[in-house]
Amino acid sequence: MPEWLYEAGIGEARAALVVDDIIIEAAIELPTPLRLGMVAPARLVEHTAGGMGRLDIGGAEAVIARIPQGVTKGATLTVEVVREAIPEAGRPKPARAAATDAAPHAGPDLLDRLHASGHPVRIVRAHEGDALEAAGWSELLEEATGGAIGFPLGALRLSPTPAMTLFDVDGPPPLEPLAIAAARAVVAAIRRHGIGGSIGIDFPTLANKAARQAVADALDAALPPPFERTAVNGFGFLQIVRPRPRASLPELLRADPAAAAARALLRRLERDPPGAPLRHRLPPAVHAALAQHPDWLAELARRTGVTHQLERA
Repeated sequence: MPEWLYEAGIGEARAALVVDDIIIEAAIELPTPLRLGMVAPARLVEHTAGGMGRLDIGGAEAVIARIPQGVTKGATLTVEVVREAIPEAGRPKPARAAATDAAPHAGPDLLDRLHASGHPVRIVRAHEGDALEAAGWSELLEEATGGAIGFPLGALRLSPTPAMTLFDVDGPPPLEPLAIAAARAVVAAIRRHGIGGSIGIDFPTLANKAARQAVADALDAALPPPFERTAVNGFGFLQIVRPRPRASLPELLRADPAAAAARALLRRLERDPPGAPLRHRLPPAVHAALAQHPDWLAELARRTGVTHQLERA
């Protein structure tokens, strides 16, 4: 039976939907001032090209695609956050909002979303057995940060780009069963990492139209709606478009690898048994990330009752 495992970590909340000890879906939530579904007053800072506008929502920036008639620069309006901020190399995407008549309220946090999913939710704690790790949490993080994903007949390479998330398929002939297996593996990875927006898949070139259709049919059967897709073209490329309400795990973790590694380290240290070494030598980038978040270290000391000595390697 599917079950959500939820962990209120240091610097992040994390969760995984687990079926038969395998992670089917996963999420990491970082603190954010503009959470999806939040309704709040906003000030129109400026009009931008194409009838769009830039908003200030409690000191955080957002964009609005359609400014209501009569709303001028400096005016206040009520908006709903319809997409959270998405990190991108060189040009992070700010949150997106839309005008609404709804009463202001906070957006649901990760735990709220899990309870609303209809699946049971189990809160896991550091003093218990590590259920997340047993289901493959570290492997999930490695997939997200490194991009290498294996499946029985071959391998995928996941590469987030500003334009789309790309999957490259590699493996030996025969190519039709490889491509069909790859389609199912890509769908599993999309679900596992919460990937939305534009997604491109570079399958092996299949000259036979029926074979290309079989690949598309395998994808359709496995990928939950809503989504749109193209056909597999003669060069083996297929594009999918899915809703993108927030950043995927690869986008989130690759945006600040040092901070992601620091949070993963804190997770391990929180689980160290009594008597474990308290002195640790860290890579310079991870040490610097922790130095920027003394509150994380204070929370680790509060939870464990000990003070770790973290030194730069």
